[in-house]
Amino acid sequence: MILDLNHVNIVTQKLKETRDFFVDVLGLVEGPRPDLGFDGYWLYAGDKAVIHLQSLDRAPGGRGAAGPLDHAAFDVADLAAAKARLTERGVPFREIVSPPRGQLFLNDPNGVRIELSGTVG
Repeated sequence: MILDLNHVNIVTQKLKETRDFFVDVLGLVEGPRPDLGFDGYWLYAGDKAVIHLQSLDRAPGGRGAAGPLDHAAFDVADLAAAKARLTERGVPFREIVSPPRGQLFLNDPNGVRIELSGTVG
């Protein structure tokens, strides 16, 4: 079902310091980020945004309440099949669709938020 790790989202009160750590220490590159309505950075390894940073002060929906790791996102081959699998197993999830992509958000047994992302339709 999972093809690849898409990104890890970190919520922080130390937005610039965290950005500087991943860029200056670990060698990621700051790159394009859509206007999401809150402050943050997308940090790239090659052409892939692997770390999403967002400000805790402006985090939507109370994100970050469980700690700095907001979620880990995975690309899936078939979003409809992933949705069916979760439904069959009684796993609760929240769906966001903004074509051509969609996302399913669920929690693992430890409360870590997981995002499954794929093409819709």
